[in-house]
Amino acid sequence: MPPSIQKTDAQWRELLAAKGAEPAAFEVTRHAATERPFTGRYETQWASGVYRCICCDAKLFESDTKFDAGCGWPSFHTPADPTAITEHRDTTLGMVRIETVCTQCGAHLGHVFNDGPAPTGLRYCMNSASLQFEAANPDAETPP
Repeated sequence: MPPSIQKTDAQWRELLAAKGAEPAAFEVTRHAATERPFTGRYETQWASGVYRCICCDAKLFESDTKFDAGCGWPSFHTPADPTAITEHRDTTLGMVRIETVCTQCGAHLGHVFNDGPAPTGLRYCMNSASLQFEAANPDAETPP
């Protein structure tokens, strides 16, 4: 089933620019690129809040499900809403992986692996460029 939100490449570029998205956001979200490990803005972010899709604001993950997987990308063990993320088999780069995309807009988010912690045993390995963070307390200082 196609995503409910569809735009042209020009419209996506304009929307991402208006949101102040990372330079790689368009290639990551619309063309399934991957940011380099340990370079994304949320890889070491530990503040309380919600991670949303940079393209459509869909709620994807709560900060209390984030963990340090040591892989270089923000990792989560449980989506905020299981229907917010759609999974597809990905056989690019000579590997078999499970790609994750935003159900609402089709933005490429990252991949999910079966090597995460309890309670799910899953590691949702996300590109920071596909996310936007909404702090639980916007007036609180974000820890380094």
